[in-house]
Amino acid sequence: MAAKTESTFINMVVVLTVVTALAGLALGSVYNLTKEPIEIAKQEKLNKAIEAVLPAFDNIQEIKVKEAQGSDSLQFYIATKDSIVIGTAVETYTMKGFSGLVKLMVGFLPDGSIQNISVLEHKETPGLGTKMSTPKFKDQFMGIQPATFNLKVKKDKGDVDAITAATISSRAFCDAVQRAYDTFEKNKGGNE
Repeated sequence: MAAKTESTFINMVVVLTVVTALAGLALGSVYNLTKEPIEIAKQEKLNKAIEAVLPAFDNIQEIKVKEAQGSDSLQFYIATKDSIVIGTAVETYTMKGFSGLVKLMVGFLPDGSIQNISVLEHKETPGLGTKMSTPKFKDQFMGIQPATFNLKVKKDKGDVDAITAATISSRAFCDAVQRAYDTFEKNKGGNE
């Protein structure tokens, strides 16, 4: 008959250490396997957003631009066609969403009017704040000139029709667009 192994403190520590080491090794391996595909997917999403918010272009120049208000920088993607600037995509954000961070890509034409907007990232309430991605909401910004259009919801005496039951998300969207426009104007579209 086999002798029964005694359950001692040392045995438990050794087993726990081996299990923890194996779990850490497995987690590290999964991270290394998924890191590159995740980065590729993020870059593809960014490229699609740039294409969605700008007119057709043949070249894009990427620059970091100091934000108009504050110490952060925004990413500008200056698009050219036949060596002529046709628009600038600005990767912008706000922390004022219902659930925090809202990231947008705002496309500006050289005159400062908005070509289009694409939502890059948010964690807003499903069925409410998530409607910021729908054409019904975001298309009201297309073709507007933020210099003469008040980028606030109507409840705050602005020109934007808020998403029903998602005023905070609507305000956050407007804040991110305003941040992009202010930085675009301050930096002359990144063409200083």
